[in-house]
Amino acid sequence: MSTAMTGAQALVRTLEELGVEHAFGIPGGTILPFFDPLFDSSIRHILVRHEQGAAHAAEGYAMATGRVGVCVATSGPGSTNLVTGLADAYMDSVPVVAITGQVTSTFIGTDAFQEADIRGITFPITKHSFLVKRPEDIAAAVVKAFHIASTGRPGPVLVDVAKDALQGTTEWTWPIQIDLPGYKPTISPHFRQVREAATMIAAAKKPVLFIGGGIVKSRAAQAVADVIDKAPMPVVTTLMARGCFPDSHPLNFGMPGMHGTVAAVGALQKADLIVAVGVRFDDRVTGVLSSFAQNAKVIHCDVDPAEIGKNKAVDLPIVGDARLMLTDLAHHLSEMDLPAWNEWVGYLQGLEKKYPTWAGDPDDDILQPQEVIRRIGEIAGPDTIFVTGVGQHQMWSAHFLPHEKPYQWLTSGGAGTMGYCVPATMGAKVGAPDKVVWGIDGDGCFQMTNQELTTCALNNIPIKIAVINNQVLGMVRQWQTLFYNERYSNTELFTDRLPDFVKLAEAMGCAALRASTWEEVDGVINKAMEINDRPVVVEFIVHKDAMVWPMVPAGTSNDDIKYARDMAPTWEDDEL
Repeated sequence: MSTAMTGAQALVRTLEELGVEHAFGIPGGTILPFFDPLFDSSIRHILVRHEQGAAHAAEGYAMATGRVGVCVATSGPGSTNLVTGLADAYMDSVPVVAITGQVTSTFIGTDAFQEADIRGITFPITKHSFLVKRPEDIAAAVVKAFHIASTGRPGPVLVDVAKDALQGTTEWTWPIQIDLPGYKPTISPHFRQVREAATMIAAAKKPVLFIGGGIVKSRAAQAVADVIDKAPMPVVTTLMARGCFPDSHPLNFGMPGMHGTVAAVGALQKADLIVAVGVRFDDRVTGVLSSFAQNAKVIHCDVDPAEIGKNKAVDLPIVGDARLMLTDLAHHLSEMDLPAWNEWVGYLQGLEKKYPTWAGDPDDDILQPQEVIRRIGEIAGPDTIFVTGVGQHQMWSAHFLPHEKPYQWLTSGGAGTMGYCVPATMGAKVGAPDKVVWGIDGDGCFQMTNQELTTCALNNIPIKIAVINNQVLGMVRQWQTLFYNERYSNTELFTDRLPDFVKLAEAMGCAALRASTWEEVDGVINKAMEINDRPVVVEFIVHKDAMVWPMVPAGTSNDDIKYARDMAPTWEDDEL
């Protein structure tokens, strides 16, 4: 059965049939025909204050729900303002569909008012993109976009629709059958490869299960637990996989990499077998590749075959979905006689005890940000969804928040996007309204996208934002301290406390609190937990010279990890 309607109506109806309940965006000239039928739709459109906020909110929504996030913008600057969020989603494999208006099809290529080749601009940072010039092509393009965004390795897809396509009429039919002959992601791993992986694990003396963001995308946390139940080997989790294996488990040695734990870095460096699932072996984890895990054989499972062997040579490649692979692996391991690995685990536990995550710097009456973040986590509890910005507070959050449950940790990993926190927290709360959602932000990040607090206030989205205010661009200052002879060029953010974050938050319709002493910390966190009728911002005045430790300096080997400024673990002294 078909129905005559405009292209804009077909677009709205298609989104409704696909189950879209929320979208984030801003109207403008070329996308305006879409907003008229949206007025009568069941879809809740949240009017953001900046298109970047719409893209990050769609990311937060997708991460919190496991569904496709949707953002909407008009042509020209509206669409180009989405670019940062789309690049972020692409790097972190987040399923987002961006719908943009485009100038009338006959004007394309004439430098018309608010024309931008957004399809070309976003070509390197989207999984796929569509330019739609005819109303009859809109529905199929949108269905394809949702399919591509949410299958295989997830990612953002752009649908750019000319204004005359939205205004024209078409016959809309449902359901829509699509055929994408060039797009057939491999989901099921080959059973012989998985069986060989189990055999390699059984033969290993120092195995490590290394899990990344692919575990989140495939909802594979339970499968990870099942593997470790059958084969109790050490586990390390990338930044993106925090919470997918509980920190309280004695075999979880934390996050490896540039600011990883000594035990996690040591686990990878000293392993004889790395079982890598849903990871990219990015530079922040490996350090100098030539010195990374030199004695380890590598099993690498990823749904994206392009990732396997891209950075780290692989002994056993497995293409497929992480959850299916781990489920099969647990089955094979259950039928094997496995070594206990007691000496190996004991070695890593020794590193963990000797080099706990550093949280004692500096030592005076000014708030230590590490302990503030730890206290937020303790009071908010492990059922909370935590979102962060990017920088020092992000690393401290990765270490000191209670990462006990999966799919409740949102952060910008690959792109490292400052400004991610506030809008992503908003999107997460929209997707999970019954959850407490805390954003942990820095004063630098917060000043990039805090206008979305107004969006939250007007739309009854009661998020909670902690601003870890050290009055500087903290991570950059840390590098200037360590590598630029303390020449602090353009990293001081505050003079005479401008802006006043409490007054700014109140002006945007939020409750606002501040703590600058230890006696105030618990009180403001508890007060924030009690406020659920509007957004709340809590500013913590912390020490500007607190640093993130451990640290592997950029461009060096993981063997050069520094435990603190003048302290380095010595693998030889702690050798097996």
